[in-house]
Amino acid sequence: MMEFDFSGIIPSLPGLWNGMVMTLKLMALGVTGGIILGTILALMRLSHSKLLSNIAGAYVNYFRSIPLLLVITWFYLAVPFVLRWITGEDTPIGAFASCIVAFMMFEAAYFCEIVRAGVQSIPKGQMGAAQALGMNYGQMMRLIILPQAFRKMTPLLLQQSIILFQDTSLVYAVGLVDFLNASRASGDIIGRSNEFLIFAGFTYFIISFAASQLVKRLQKRFAV
Repeated sequence: MMEFDFSGIIPSLPGLWNGMVMTLKLMALGVTGGIILGTILALMRLSHSKLLSNIAGAYVNYFRSIPLLLVITWFYLAVPFVLRWITGEDTPIGAFASCIVAFMMFEAAYFCEIVRAGVQSIPKGQMGAAQALGMNYGQMMRLIILPQAFRKMTPLLLQQSIILFQDTSLVYAVGLVDFLNASRASGDIIGRSNEFLIFAGFTYFIISFAASQLVKRLQKRFAV
């Protein structure tokens, strides 16, 4: 059985940290954009307009039925061709931008269902009271319904964010250097791939486990 040597990890920490910063950027921007787009989709699904509801439903069903890796590679390879067709010029968007767009659009399908469930969990009497005060639909959602819904949804939103944090490792497909790819590259350079992959797995576990414990505490707190 080979002997493990983790001594090469400490000198490689600056490069690993740069990879972690990239991972956190991807997660933060993907979650922010996904929640915004997901909220819009959720309101469309809850709309009385059958057309808007069907469009949002088709979007959610489509993106929940395909793998994230396919979405990442599709945006990286296909979007430049679409932009060339629209503008008539080569417009490279780069691996980082394509991954951000892919994460936003993919996660929006999941955040949409979380937001929709959160809005539907609010008693209908809240809407009736808001209407009695003379509020329109936009005011009801912005001032009454969504603030209460997001408070209930916070644990689920964080749980989905943890999943995205783990899924950012799929950016290897387009050559983007996140934490996992930085660990793999550093290990290959000094011939200690196994040690660096073990370290990367342990780091993902610690961060995800700590975040999961936070989610459980929030669930208990919001249940009161």
